[in-house]
Amino acid sequence: MLLHIPAVLSGEVLAQVSARLKDADWQDGRKTAGPQSGAVKHNMQLAEDSAEGRALGDLVLAGLDRSALFWSAALPARVYPPLFNKYETGMDFGSHIDNAIRKVPGTRARIRTDVSATLFLSAPDDYDGGALAIEGHAPVKLPAGDMLLYPATSRHHVTPVTRGSRLASFFWVQSMVKDSAERDHLFEMDQAIQALGAIHGANDPEVLRLTGLYHNLVRKWGEP
Repeated sequence: MLLHIPAVLSGEVLAQVSARLKDADWQDGRKTAGPQSGAVKHNMQLAEDSAEGRALGDLVLAGLDRSALFWSAALPARVYPPLFNKYETGMDFGSHIDNAIRKVPGTRARIRTDVSATLFLSAPDDYDGGALAIEGHAPVKLPAGDMLLYPATSRHHVTPVTRGSRLASFFWVQSMVKDSAERDHLFEMDQAIQALGAIHGANDPEVLRLTGLYHNLVRKWGEP
């Protein structure tokens, strides 16, 4: 499932992040790539252990905490500390699949990458090219502050930037529900419950019945 999540960052926070990235210490993006993706990766990134990157990542995490749609879709158990990249004219990222397991820098923790996320930080009119292309789907360029969730199992690439500069944050989620089909079913059920609750009220007997079924399925399929 591909899911567009709008306004993860407010205009005020987005302006703050963009201003701080303008003078950031960018490095070769291949430093965080595996052997396969490193051969096709042509971009720049903030160092994973940089103080600036951690501070900006906290702003992204705060935005995720406020997004009910993100929580409904991802059912996050762990979120990899957000990273930041930059594509300038001529840069791209060829077709690749994200690593299944990623070690969190500076810790012994490891995250299984069930869901990938790209948070767009540049307005679409600020650059040409630079679309995120998931195999089997139309290329995506979202408004600044909006995020795309997509299966980490998918093959994807970033098309070459031909004008301007494309900034984004990206990270991975280990979900409480490992199976993608089960996770998608739960998301659809949760969205239906919310829609029915808005019509009939959250205490309607059938809405309560469906809500109970939803939570029992999370108990059955989920792991904290």
